[in-house]
Order: sequence, then structure tokens, then C-alpha cells
Amino acid sequence: MNFKALPNNTTKKPSNMKKLLIPIIIIGVIAYALFNWGIGVNNEIIEKEGVAVAQWANVESSYQRRADLIPNLVATVKGYADHEKETLEAVIKARAEATKPTINVDESALTPENMAKFQQAQQGLSGALSRLLVSVERYPELKADQGFLELQSQLEGTENRINVERNKFNGLAGAYNIFIAKFPTSFVADYIKKNALGLFKSAPGSENAPKVEF
Repeated sequence: MNFKALPNNTTKKPSNMKKLLIPIIIIGVIAYALFNWGIGVNNEIIEKEGVAVAQWANVESSYQRRADLIPNLVATVKGYADHEKETLEAVIKARAEATKPTINVDESALTPENMAKFQQAQQGLSGALSRLLVSVERYPELKADQGFLELQSQLEGTENRINVERNKFNGLAGAYNIFIAKFPTSFVADYIKKNALGLFKSAPGSENAPKVEF
């Protein structure tokens, strides 16, 4: 009896399995690397955004400190220059407007539109204060008042602090905006719906802190 040898396919199966397994492993490694990269970028975005938002709280605190000084300033001026009623009322109105557009410490609220409204209101108060201080020049006794001198020191310190905190915020928010705009980080930022933060824009003469003189 002659027996024909059956074809042996057992040796080919491991070879085919290896061919299939190698691409699967490569795809798995790439997917794992991309996942880890995405997690790392996500965490860095959250961290940079959180630092900028925390700095915004310092900016608002500085502006609030200035607003808190206004009532004492108005009361002191009124004691010496009651007929400067129109100027005083303008300051009071500007203060009310400046405290309206308070932006919550929330990244979703720090939009360019909200920032522009906030800055416009603060500039309105700065202008009203400047006009008031010009009128003060006509009252030597007021300029020599001890309470007025104390307010001078506090306002100067507050204006300088506002400038410092505002510049810090712009630096941190600007770095965050650049980071999320860069390729390929922008893909992660778009996926988790992160947008650019609003920045303070310079107004004429705003590069220097206002000089408060009485």
C-alpha cells in the first residue's frame, strides 16, 4: 500500500499569526503613546489655565481695593470743595459702573468680550479720578489735609499694584493662549473645548501707572 504524505500546513499557521500580530502590536503601541501624550497635554492645559485664572483673582482684588478707596476720597474732597458737585458725582457714577462688570474667577467668563467691557469700565473710573484730582489743585488746604495725604499714599500703591497684577495676568494668559494654539496641542484643546483667554489691551498712556498727586 502506498500512502501519500498529507500536506503539512501546521508550520504556516504560526507564520501567519506573527504577520497579523506585529501590526496589531505596533498599532497598540502607537495608540498607547498617543493616549499618554493626550493625557499629558490635557493636564498641562488645565495647569496653565488654572494659574492664569488664579492670577485674575489678584487683578480683581486690586481693582476692588481702588474702588473701596473712592468713598473716602469723595467724602474728603466734599468737606473742602462741596461745590465740585458735578465732578464728585461723576466719580461716584464711574465707580458704580466699574464695579458692575465683575468677572467671576472662571475660565469660561474670561472671554475677550467680557475683558473689553471690564477694561472699558475701569478706564472710565480712571478718567473720572483724573478729572477730580485736577480740580483738587484749586484747594491748597485740601492738599494739605492729613487724611488726603494718606489717601494719596494708598491710591499710589493701589495703582501700582493694579499695573503689576495686570501685567502678570497678561503674561500667564498669553502663554496659555499660545500653548493651546500650537500644533498639535490645538487638537487636544479643541477636543476638551478650551478657548483663548481675554487679555488687557493697552490704552494710550496705560503703559505707566497713573500718578496720584494732591
